[in-house]
Amino acid sequence: MFNFKNETYLKIVFVISLFSISAAYFIEYVLGYQPCNLCLIERIPYVLSIILVTTSHFLKKNGKFFVLLLILTFVFSFLISFYHFGIESGFFEESSICSLQNGSKVISKESLLEQLSKKTISCKDVTFKIFGFSLTTINIVISLFLTILLTKIFLDYEKFKK
Repeated sequence: MFNFKNETYLKIVFVISLFSISAAYFIEYVLGYQPCNLCLIERIPYVLSIILVTTSHFLKKNGKFFVLLLILTFVFSFLISFYHFGIESGFFEESSICSLQNGSKVISKESLLEQLSKKTISCKDVTFKIFGFSLTTINIVISLFLTILLTKIFLDYEKFKK
């Protein structure tokens, strides 16, 4: 890999995360594809990484600690994406998280009927693909790449500090 400064690597992580979360919202709100609950959970690491990289940039302290947090964030992202891929491929059964509503409480029979009339997106249904790959598959690759990149930064942190 290239021997950039740690700050440059973190900027790469920031840009990839910002692009990924922007693409997810674009696909949902502009193209109209509804995500399942696991897809929504898969967005959390990207938002968290944007916050962590930004915080690390402004604090200029404990950089190695923030890199470790980012590694854990993308390991989680990889695991949840792998689990989602397993559901899409039929290796795993859908869990209860796939059938949960948006956490809203049903107050009246009208709202109950409205929720029942809405189509719930199943975690096993792939509604959007890019070059034949589901977004979950792409997320596995991105998460694995970022985990490897961040592990390199962590292991060589002092070498490329400034």
